[in-house]
Amino acid sequence: MKEKILANLNIAFEAVVANRTRSFLTALGIIFGVAAVIAMLAIGNGAQQEILNQIKLVGVNNIVIEPVVEQTEENLQQQSNGKKEKRKFSPGLTLADAESIKEIIPGIEAISPEIILETYVIRNGIRRSAKLVGVLPAYFNLSAFELNEGEMFIEEHLKIGSRVCIIGKSVKARFFPNTNPVGKMIKVGPHWLQVIGVLKERVYSQKSLDNLGLRDFNMDIYTPVQTVLVNYKNRASLTQAQLKKANANNGNDEGNSQNQNSQNYHQIDKLTVQVTESENLNATAEVISRMLKRRHYEKVDFEVTIPELLLKQQQKTKNIFNIVLGAIAGISLLVGGIGIMNIMLASVMERIKEIGLRLSLGAKKSDVVLQFLLEAVMISISGGIIGVILGIVFAYLVASFAEIPTIVSGVSIVISFGVAATVGLIFGIAPARKAANQDPITSLRYE
Repeated sequence: MKEKILANLNIAFEAVVANRTRSFLTALGIIFGVAAVIAMLAIGNGAQQEILNQIKLVGVNNIVIEPVVEQTEENLQQQSNGKKEKRKFSPGLTLADAESIKEIIPGIEAISPEIILETYVIRNGIRRSAKLVGVLPAYFNLSAFELNEGEMFIEEHLKIGSRVCIIGKSVKARFFPNTNPVGKMIKVGPHWLQVIGVLKERVYSQKSLDNLGLRDFNMDIYTPVQTVLVNYKNRASLTQAQLKKANANNGNDEGNSQNQNSQNYHQIDKLTVQVTESENLNATAEVISRMLKRRHYEKVDFEVTIPELLLKQQQKTKNIFNIVLGAIAGISLLVGGIGIMNIMLASVMERIKEIGLRLSLGAKKSDVVLQFLLEAVMISISGGIIGVILGIVFAYLVASFAEIPTIVSGVSIVISFGVAATVGLIFGIAPARKAANQDPITSLRYE
């Protein structure tokens, strides 16, 4: 049996080689079908991985609350005596809001306020712009940051606002290229801070940063929230000059509303709340929004978003798009299989003499069926191999020139190659049976 298969395989191989051009044209449908499947799956895998990376950046089960600085809406009611009601100014997003959310709303795993200041860093004669971020220790867990060296903030740092900081990997590379920064001093703005830790490098694409509106965290410098409020800036504190200005304009709110609204009066720049259960994200976000609205005197000067849900919706849309593209690629494989069947049927009519001669010399119908079936499978497998190579090249070109992330997986190669071989096997049955049913005597008359 083995010798029989090998003999028919050899005959099939010789037939394919003898008609190289026709065999190549027959395999074109399989080639482009397999290439399209691999390229589409690579694009889909790349998009899925990018979404997962973005979810890691924003954190899991997180609700993000950000202040809205520019406000144009006003609610000035006309009283019966013709005088305007005094405007109620919102205190803005504050640490007190964070404490209230943590104490009142159930199901909160952790909460992390942020204060972000644009400043500069100076060391060894090098000055560079940077961001000083006031945070709590919970921030690093919520944002999936890990320490590379040094230690985290302790309770004493938070209580007294110690002048300590944790720097990003790029800050270390720029200002401490050949030394361990832990324990060293670095000037951030007008104050010197002691470096107590260095974060591991965060690797992400520029596209992810742009989509999420994030910054390069590797160039950030982190310090306790109290350190920023005590040593740098506390936007919630009213100065004597601001009090005098407020009293002078007490009866003339309308003329100064635009100036008031254009200033950032929020104490914190971002508030991240992590919920224990993902199914409670929407409900918790709604409760937080209502709570903050009451605390801010009915002024909606904040924005509540759930990044994870937005990213999952984006992922769902991309998955649907990938399924459609995959179906189109699958149809091209089907068309390739039909092409194999048509060419093989035409080949049977052209090779009646050969078929009749084999049958006249004692070959069985099963031998003829096996020969033509092996030819069809050989053409489809050859097309599958070329298609796999072409699909990998397409994926590389898409990643290089279109700047779309692609990931070619071994599973996609195996699936597309297996489908190609199966297509050749299925669509080769009809031509093989037709060849085996040729009458030897009738066939020889064509000579």
